[in-house]
Order: sequence, then structure tokens, then C-alpha cells
Amino acid sequence: MGTVFSFDVRGGEPGAVRAALEAAVAALHRADVMFSTYRDDSQLSRLARGELTLPECDPEVAEVLELGAAAERVSEGWFSTSYRGSLDPTGIVKGWAAERAARLLRAAGATGVNVNGGGDVQLLGTPGTGRPWRVGVSDPLRPGGLAAVISAAGADELSVATSGTAERGDHIVDPRTGRPAVTDLVAVTVVAPSLTWADCWATAAFAMGSRAGLTWLESLPNTEALLITTADEIHCTEGLPPYLT
Repeated sequence: MGTVFSFDVRGGEPGAVRAALEAAVAALHRADVMFSTYRDDSQLSRLARGELTLPECDPEVAEVLELGAAAERVSEGWFSTSYRGSLDPTGIVKGWAAERAARLLRAAGATGVNVNGGGDVQLLGTPGTGRPWRVGVSDPLRPGGLAAVISAAGADELSVATSGTAERGDHIVDPRTGRPAVTDLVAVTVVAPSLTWADCWATAAFAMGSRAGLTWLESLPNTEALLITTADEIHCTEGLPPYLT
């Protein structure tokens, strides 16, 4: 998926957790092969060319496309599973894959799980008694600095996902034009229970711009966000402050 995944896993029976970790890593590699837009032999590429039908693909392909279609509906088209007229659900795959890996570990008995996929994080449980997971949000305008620290205190499930231009440049596309999104934002960080959705919502809100993006994010249930503009202005949803430390 063009990035690095890391795991921080606490508690549980060691043998069961290790087996689940191996299964989670294998699932990530399998998702990478299945959904790659750079491999001609991936199921996604073959589906896009009409060489496979959806029922002929692995069930995960249909699952991801259904989730992507739901994200398109909720965002009124600001999130899209196509790129320049071709099928491309990569905007949802990384978050979905990381969340799925985290849930495999939790189901195996781990009491605390932190899966980080390229800076987007799914948190489950806690790292220890009375200790919440904490996630630093990079400052896009001050390399090496933090714009905020998110605490998962009181939440058994929490994810933090950021979309912006600081790390990968102008890679977020405006679905209306097919060109890089031109907005007043440099980063959008979304806090929500599910990384699948947090990743999608951060991308969609970035494409909308700060005013429309903030208004839309406020309308979503169980979703908070931090938006940073090119003018170094910070905008937050009303419910975000309790997560800040």
C-alpha cells in the first residue's frame, strides 16, 4: 500500500496473540496484492478491465466496494472510488485493512491494540490499567512538531486519520474535476471509532475545504475533527476538546 504498518499489542495469551498477529500481517499483504492499482494481475485491475466479474473476485472486493459506495453517498460524492474514470477504491482500502487487522488481534484476546498504517491509527482497548492510548497529530506547517495530541481515555474503540498535503503533496483529488483538490486546507484529522470511516471522512473533508468540510463533519455522528488551513488557522468540531491532552 506504499506505506509502513506498525503494531503495538498488549495482553492476551501469547501464543494466540502471536498467531493472530501473523494472520493480521498476512491479511495486509493479501489486501495489498488484491487491491493494487499498479499490478496488472491484481483482482481490482482485472475487475476494472472486465476480465473478472465481481462474484468471481474474493468477497473482500465486494465488501470494500460496498463500503466505498456508502462513503460516496454520505459525502455526497466528495469521496469517490474512481479516479479519472477508472475503478480505484484505494482511498478506503488502507483504513479498512488496518482496522480489520486490529480487530483480528482483539478477537484473539489482546487487551490493547494499536495498529498504525502510515500515520492513520486504529486503537482498541487500552495499553494498561488506567492508561489510555495517546496519538500525536503532526503539525503540517512545522515539521517535527505536533499540532495536537489525541487521547482515547474512556473509549474502547477510537481511530485517528489525517489527510493532507504535508507528506505526499497534492495527492487528494477533487472528484468533480479529476484534478488535485485546491482548497484552503493543509490537513484534516478525523477522530472516530472506525478507521475505515475516519480515513474516508478526512479525505472528503479536505476536498471540500475548511468551511464546507467543518460543517459537514459536524453533521456526522460520533465524529470529531481538527482542520488546519494554509493560513495556519485551526478549526475544530465542537466535540473535539475532550479528546485533546
